[in-house]
Amino acid sequence: MKALIAYGTRYGATAGTSEEIGKILREKGFDVKIVNVREEKIKDISEYGLIVVGSGMRMGKWVSEAEDFLKRFQKEFIQKKLALFVSSMITVAEREGKTEEDGVCSSRKVAEDIVAEYGLKPITMGLFGGVINYNKMGFFERKTMGFLKPQLEKDGFKETEPGVYDLRDWDEIRNWAKELAEKVS
Repeated sequence: MKALIAYGTRYGATAGTSEEIGKILREKGFDVKIVNVREEKIKDISEYGLIVVGSGMRMGKWVSEAEDFLKRFQKEFIQKKLALFVSSMITVAEREGKTEEDGVCSSRKVAEDIVAEYGLKPITMGLFGGVINYNKMGFFERKTMGFLKPQLEKDGFKETEPGVYDLRDWDEIRNWAKELAEKVS
C-alpha cells in the first residue's frame, strides 16, 4: 500500500517523528512518501491508501500548513485510511493527569477539535512529545518559556545539546506506527 506522511513543523521535531514513522511503515511493507507541507505542495492524494498527517503544536495551535492540508483534502479523506499525530510539548500538567478543567490546554483536546472542525474520521491519533529548542526561539518566547527549564530537569529531561530538550519517547512513536500498520493491513 502507498502511504503519504504529510507534516508541518516549527522547529523540526515533527520531521524527525515523521521519518521514524515512515521507517517503521517501510519495514512493514508500505511504499512511503514523506512531505513537509511547508516546502512541498501536494496537489493530489488519490494514489495513497494511507494518509498520515502530523503537526507540531504551540500554544494550542497546529502548524498552519498542516491544518491547511487537512482543510484542502478533508472530503477526500473520507475514502482514505487517515491517521493523525501531534508532536508537542506535552506539559507537566498533562503528565500529572490535569485537564482542561484545571486550565490545561491538552494535546488531545486540540487534536479532537481539529478532527471535529474538519469532520475527519482518523483510525488512530498519536500524541507525542516534541522538542523544546530555546536556541530557535525569539527573545520574548525564550523569556516566556524560561520557567520550564527547572521543571524539565526535575522531570528527568536533560539537555540533548545546550538549550535543547527532546521530549520524544521513541519507543512510543515506533509502537504507534506498528499498531497503525496492523490496523491498515
